[in-house]
Amino acid sequence: MHNQLTKSDIKKMQEEIEYRKCVVRKELLEHVKEARVQGDLSENFEYYAAKKEKNRNESRIRYLERMIKTAKIVSDESKEDEVGLNNTVLLYFEEEQETESYKVVTTMREDILHNKISKESPLGRAIFGHKVDERVFVKVNDTYGYYVVIKEIQKTGEEESDEIRSF
Repeated sequence: MHNQLTKSDIKKMQEEIEYRKCVVRKELLEHVKEARVQGDLSENFEYYAAKKEKNRNESRIRYLERMIKTAKIVSDESKEDEVGLNNTVLLYFEEEQETESYKVVTTMREDILHNKISKESPLGRAIFGHKVDERVFVKVNDTYGYYVVIKEIQKTGEEESDEIRSF
């Protein structure tokens, strides 16, 4: 399976890899060295904690490199009147009679706690490419779905503070 990433996603991932290799790796190696000189390694909690953190950093680097290598590049451009990547959309949920705002992002930036939904999620997939005032059916599974109405589309673009989600 290929993850869909924008060029900006890839750039941010490359920046994180560079930072982790040049800054974090050196700091963690120093922590391991300091903990090693404290004596008996069989009972040295600091040594094991430092090694664990070093390994976690190396795993994150490998993960990001693998994501970049297997990524499918997608465009974040869309027509002015259609829902696309990095657009903020105001939706009216008919069942609850409530309006909520969501930003449509790639799977790597998905963060439902901050109303960022993946374009691959049921809601993201349903509204992607639709226009203001369209009533859209969101199919959750074979037995359940619901309707939303697109009230507004804001072409917000990407924010510099967006982080790539880690697994």
